[in-house]
Amino acid sequence: MAKENNGKAKRPNGDPNSANARVKDYSSQGVTDNDIFMLPGSDFQLLGFLTAVAALVRLFRIYQPSSVVFDEVHFGGFASKYIKGRFFMDVHPPLAKLLLTLAGWLAGFDGEFDFKDIGKDYVEPGVPYVAMRLLPALMGVMTIPTIFLTLKATGCRTTTAAMGAGLLIFENGLLTQSRLILLDSPLIIFTAFTALAWTCFTNQHEQGPSKAFDASWWFWLVATGLGLGATVSVKWVGLFTIAWVGSLTVVQLWVLLGDTITVPTRKWFKHFLARFFCLVIIPLTFYLGLFAVHFVCLVNPGDGDGFMSSEFQATLNSKAMQDVPADVVLGSRVSIRHHNTHGGYLHSHNHMYPTGSKQQQITLYPHKDENNMWLLENQTQPESPNGPIAGRNAWDTGVPVPVRDGTVLRLYHFITDRRLHSHDVRPPVSEAEWQNEVSAYGYEGFEGDANDYFRVEIVKSLSDGAAARDRVRTIETKFRLIHIMTGCALFSHKVKLPDWGFDQQEVTCAKQGTRPNSIWYIEQNEHPLLGPDAEKVNYKNPGFLGKFWELQKVMWTTNAGLVESHAWDSRPPSWPVLKRGINFWGKDRRQIYLIGNPIIWWSSSAAICIYLAFKAISIVRWQRGFNDYESINFKRFDYEIGSTVLGWAFHYFPFFLMQRQLFLHHYFPALYFAIIALCQVYDFVTNRISALGLRDRPAIGRSGVAAFLAVSVVAFTLYAPLSYGNQWTQRACNRVKLFERWDFDCSVFPTEWSHYAVESPSAGNAAQTVAPIAPELNDKKSQEVNVTPQPAGEPSVSRVEKVEYRDQEGNILNEEQVKELEGKVSFETRYETRTRVLDAEGKEIADGAVEAERVAPPHPDVERLPETAADVPEDDGREYPATASPEKDIGKEKSVEKSDGGRPRPASEPQEATG
Repeated sequence: MAKENNGKAKRPNGDPNSANARVKDYSSQGVTDNDIFMLPGSDFQLLGFLTAVAALVRLFRIYQPSSVVFDEVHFGGFASKYIKGRFFMDVHPPLAKLLLTLAGWLAGFDGEFDFKDIGKDYVEPGVPYVAMRLLPALMGVMTIPTIFLTLKATGCRTTTAAMGAGLLIFENGLLTQSRLILLDSPLIIFTAFTALAWTCFTNQHEQGPSKAFDASWWFWLVATGLGLGATVSVKWVGLFTIAWVGSLTVVQLWVLLGDTITVPTRKWFKHFLARFFCLVIIPLTFYLGLFAVHFVCLVNPGDGDGFMSSEFQATLNSKAMQDVPADVVLGSRVSIRHHNTHGGYLHSHNHMYPTGSKQQQITLYPHKDENNMWLLENQTQPESPNGPIAGRNAWDTGVPVPVRDGTVLRLYHFITDRRLHSHDVRPPVSEAEWQNEVSAYGYEGFEGDANDYFRVEIVKSLSDGAAARDRVRTIETKFRLIHIMTGCALFSHKVKLPDWGFDQQEVTCAKQGTRPNSIWYIEQNEHPLLGPDAEKVNYKNPGFLGKFWELQKVMWTTNAGLVESHAWDSRPPSWPVLKRGINFWGKDRRQIYLIGNPIIWWSSSAAICIYLAFKAISIVRWQRGFNDYESINFKRFDYEIGSTVLGWAFHYFPFFLMQRQLFLHHYFPALYFAIIALCQVYDFVTNRISALGLRDRPAIGRSGVAAFLAVSVVAFTLYAPLSYGNQWTQRACNRVKLFERWDFDCSVFPTEWSHYAVESPSAGNAAQTVAPIAPELNDKKSQEVNVTPQPAGEPSVSRVEKVEYRDQEGNILNEEQVKELEGKVSFETRYETRTRVLDAEGKEIADGAVEAERVAPPHPDVERLPETAADVPEDDGREYPATASPEKDIGKEKSVEKSDGGRPRPASEPQEATG
């Protein structure tokens, strides 16, 4: 049945704007050659001007602030480790970090500065931080010509392309992120370059067979592959870019498959193989190559090797070991390593538990040390014609007796002359009923007792080779140690001991613990009867691919485990509407707060909504039989803007599936696509849809661009103090704080501009507020010193130096509570600074609490901190490092004097910087 007057505007078949004017190949109608190398000179002049403006905006006062800001703690610290060659573990691939390191090294950075704390001063130690910030800043500048050329490649007018570049220039969030030693600016520029290259390739493809496989076609396809490789080598967010390009590639191949005239089967496979090589092989090779460079740079042990397997660690300098005897026999001097958490070696030292049995501590220690050595003894001493042979060298003569599955052993600690011991006593930290304390008990010459007996249980499924499943062999045999008296298994997990245990990993005896956490193996093995001719073993070298794959798995596991809450995290639904930002830094009554330009964010989100509404209506109309798709402009609007919105969707919706911590800056790649979509919608409305009447009135379109950019620049200026860390006033701050969820702190700014003139700039490190620890040493005295004498009636600024006693929860203790604790606990000192504005009578007239109080802690997007909580759900612990830093561990035990008698010190909670 024929339809009547459905509003269809049918065109004759010969009309070039009609879809009925079919072409005979896979080329797309309405497509022109938008070669960006063939733009007129005026476009390049405009492009140069816009790039210069972007440079001025991005580089303005880039030296400010002159102290560590937010995640510069991590990424600056990684540069230090690269320069020193110390292995670290990060959840992000290495490209951006290598580039930041290169910038610092070329500027003379020696890696000595540790970037440890937010607010730590750069100037005094002479850190070339400006040079390091210049790299992401220049990358931010390069996004401006990139978006300009991308819009030109889609067929937009020069005015529209200039609008897109202008919006990117004056976007506060992208500005803030690109001025610091962070990864997001490299991520955005490589994403933008990929979008440019793919858009240019798509333009070549849509022109049909005449362009296929020519130089320009290959150039942009290869460039897309390189862009994909670079993007995914900065952050795994690049996988979303790969998914976007991959989905559009599938569409192209599907269209080619339907062209049986110009694309025979053989040529279709040529198209497929060309895309496979350029979009899969090139990115993968690029990605692998970056990790090869990463491994070449990091050849020394560092604070990240605890995440890795023993085989991986053995490839690092000083971590490799000589070949060792394969067979383990009674009397062997061995080091025993935990298999699952990679936490290190079974270890003991001459310090006691503060609770429980108060016997000598047993821990897991991540570094080679003499305190890791144990003697494997039988239940009884070996016999001689004159009776039992006494002493720890009793097994050094006679015939070696191998340790087999089921052998009952005693483990004698060489350094302290005590034996590994367990009993029905709860551990000091993991006070669970299913866990028993493990200690070292006895003295030299002591025969021991039944609680020293452990049975070897070989785990055959994990042991390498038939011999390793029958008897204990170095490295190859994985085994459990079952306590004879209680039936529990020697066990370790991710829980760290507090300060009295030197932050080493807890060892217990578990009755119900996960099996992987109770598996051990022997690494070092010595015995006088195992001479140079004895069979030797060593770790298998995993090779590059083995190390690469292991690191990918650790990165994935660690990244997925970042589920703890954070002071400044946010969820994806809030990003397009700019519901909340991130507090980056605060010092000297200034603040850096990551927030976008609301005009740009909301209008770009509106453009996405416009397209989605268009798509929904067009689908309904198509189903009802309307022939909207007969219009070439209609089809081009759907495909061109749809491709961009698809890029936005791929970079936005996957975050809804993630349970890990997320932040506003995760939306930046999607924002880039949203801005492109906004410009494309505007260009279609003002330039390509004739029915609206604007195509013939270009002045209206240009005026709209000018007005929109003007409004965006005004909004940019209003929020610029938060982007640059400039001076501001409380009144100006409160005036632009549109929502309560925009939680930048206006109280840190003075009430008048003149107050900046009378304040003394803080020197050295930024004032910081550190998470409370065990009772802190404070003094009840307060001292107020006027920085500058003030004329009568004018406000003055005073610095209050005050110390207070606080407990581990941060509660202030009164004098009686302090006296009661004296002698029972140790006191540690932490500092914070508060600035007050006083009037002529000395009364406080403004809340001048120092800015550092509300500055975000470094978020663990790259580093996971070990836990010390007792009530932690059990898991296999593989994603946790053995220790935060070998430098912090080495020598900790020796810091306690021998005269101390191993007296335990009170526990303290782990610190998290909030300054």
